[in-house]
Amino acid sequence: MTSDLRRSLDRMRYEVLPVGEARVDLLAPGTTVTVTASPSKGLEPTLARTERLAADGFHAVPHLAARSIRDDAHLATALDRLDAAGVDEVFVIAGDASRPLGEFADSLELLRAMERLGRLPGRIGIAGYPERHAFIPDDSTARAITAKARYADYVVSQITFDPRTIIDWADDLRFRGVDLPVWVGVPGVVDAHRLLRIALKIGLGESTRFLRKQYGAVSKMLARYTPEELFEELQPRLADPDSPIAGWHLFTFNEITRTVRWRDDLAARLSGRADRPA
Repeated sequence: MTSDLRRSLDRMRYEVLPVGEARVDLLAPGTTVTVTASPSKGLEPTLARTERLAADGFHAVPHLAARSIRDDAHLATALDRLDAAGVDEVFVIAGDASRPLGEFADSLELLRAMERLGRLPGRIGIAGYPERHAFIPDDSTARAITAKARYADYVVSQITFDPRTIIDWADDLRFRGVDLPVWVGVPGVVDAHRLLRIALKIGLGESTRFLRKQYGAVSKMLARYTPEELFEELQPRLADPDSPIAGWHLFTFNEITRTVRWRDDLAARLSGRADRPA
């Protein structure tokens, strides 16, 4: 199982912001790098960074936020740019804008529009919520992911620190007929204050309780946080061919340097462990 976890580090997906500095040059060519959507700056920064990443040899995946797209024409123009850049995978989300820019209020509407236009990309990812969404009722998120699943090739989970919550949610997806691989969304090695703000903003209730039980003060735990413990806990599911868990999606918030340093250290330790005689 150690070897499965070691190999998974070479297949990780890295999520970056569309604005600000991101040391993607520390990642190997061909690495999957996804580009988030900015509710305040709109679609353009996401498309521009995706084009640059693709030109630099990365497997670039833009987040297409429904609430940042005006209409079919705006959508078609965005897809034309992605085609020209050689990008044939997108991650479709509703987006965090408080009001839609135009016709699309949620990700399902955007997926249906792409289907109507005959412009569904070769691969599509959708978001999943192992914990309660900060604004959307549980039954709504469950219905939405079931409806979106027929368009999708995989699911990326929202940030969750509790491995049991992830396992139960992934199993429940299968129970409800959503037979898609799950990429587990976890923060990279990022600033503790930023991580705490994000956790509070998106309403990680179960995770916050889990962290308090495991570590006491959440802020102290986040100060020394890395994804390693979560990876170790989920390793048996990663090695199980019947498990929906396919690998890791790292939310870097553009803090790639520390995340890569941690990844390389973990890879070296796992390689040494795998080389030891049984």
